[in-house]
Amino acid sequence: MPSHTRIAVFGGVYNNYLALEAALRDARSRGVDAVYCLGDLGAFGPHPDRVFPLLRDHGVLCIQGNYDNSIGEGLADCQCGYTDPRDNYFAHISYEYTFNHTSLANRLWMKELPQQRRIELGRYRLLLCHGSPRKMNEFLWESTCPTHFLDHLATTHNADVILTTHTGVKWQRRLSHDRHFVNVGVLGRPENDGRTNVGYAILTANPNFEVEFIPVEYDYRRLAAEMREERLPLEFVETVMTGWWTTCLEILPSKERRRGRY
Repeated sequence: MPSHTRIAVFGGVYNNYLALEAALRDARSRGVDAVYCLGDLGAFGPHPDRVFPLLRDHGVLCIQGNYDNSIGEGLADCQCGYTDPRDNYFAHISYEYTFNHTSLANRLWMKELPQQRRIELGRYRLLLCHGSPRKMNEFLWESTCPTHFLDHLATTHNADVILTTHTGVKWQRRLSHDRHFVNVGVLGRPENDGRTNVGYAILTANPNFEVEFIPVEYDYRRLAAEMREERLPLEFVETVMTGWWTTCLEILPSKERRRGRY
């Protein structure tokens, strides 16, 4: 099992190779031992195949998200877990674009990614997954997950720290017996807070467990221009330019949705 003392972790690249490049450069400047990605390499943005050389060149260790599983297996949809027709409409556009613009070699590479990883960070046992340890596309929200439930997940899955993404909104909570739950957020789009930056997390055990959420500034105007050139939905472009979500809203619990504009 790999053992580290300081790592960088992110999820939801969403084809945003410009943010990925900026985050990797920043993480390496902070002296991390390793970089991990919790999946969903595609979706939302332009030019999927520009992501993979960056991951390989920087030795990023990835797991599958629902997008990666679907594209690798050649499925008909992204397994995003949406129930609202409007959300599913935009999810279909995003998935179809990403699937059609991802090379066969990269599809096969995603197919072989593990769905979870276990590593050690100092004295802590970490479980890395996409949505939750129970289900790849499960949404775990800060406002709807009681601590006793997260404690149960940690006990059941024999972990001191559980790392997830999938929701697009970062958060963390200290659990009992010095255990922790961390949603590391996503790199691919803003966090529905009116800011154009994205972000990742640095985790340290020296000796105690610490989390630092790192904001990442990147050329979002260039990304938006490339999205327009690729004829991706203007709703996606608006999110990149304003920092407010215009899609995937119905899945948000009321507390998280009230933080946004829509």
